[in-house]
Amino acid sequence: MNQFSTHLHIRPESSHDWEAIYHIHHSAFGQKDEAELVNTLRQSEYYIPELSLVAEKEHDIVGHILFTKIHIRNEENDSTSETLALAPVSVLPAYQSKGIGTQLIMKGLEVAPTLGYTSVILLGHPAYYPKFGFEPTSTWNISPPFDVPEEAFMGIELVPNGLSNIKGTVQYPEIWGL
Repeated sequence: MNQFSTHLHIRPESSHDWEAIYHIHHSAFGQKDEAELVNTLRQSEYYIPELSLVAEKEHDIVGHILFTKIHIRNEENDSTSETLALAPVSVLPAYQSKGIGTQLIMKGLEVAPTLGYTSVILLGHPAYYPKFGFEPTSTWNISPPFDVPEEAFMGIELVPNGLSNIKGTVQYPEIWGL
């Protein structure tokens, strides 16, 4: 952990943070799609207030991460299992490469099992997320609902065997726009 990160406070978002969160995603991605997605998910049944986290430095919001509910659909036995999606995670450009995203991810992965969640799924850079324990979802016979490189669609068990009896295709709610 670098010196910068010792002065960082990570906490659940409040409605007072929404404008800053929008700005973070818009700035980090250079477009408004992710910022709009966060606003849409926040108003949905898939939103979990305790898993919409902000990184605060000297009372300024500099990063945000969102975990929301999604499902894995097993066509073979017509069952559905709940999991979490990690997306998006963003840090203001001036604060990137300082460990803020890492701390947001680690905090989310720490909080999620305390709320009863057993796994997380994401679409992300295959060189970045494995350091947190993510591995291709194909490990558990879980497939993405769209065509992506196998190594970029990843999952993690938050508790032992959190995905061991689950297989199928990930289903994102329609509001994701996928």
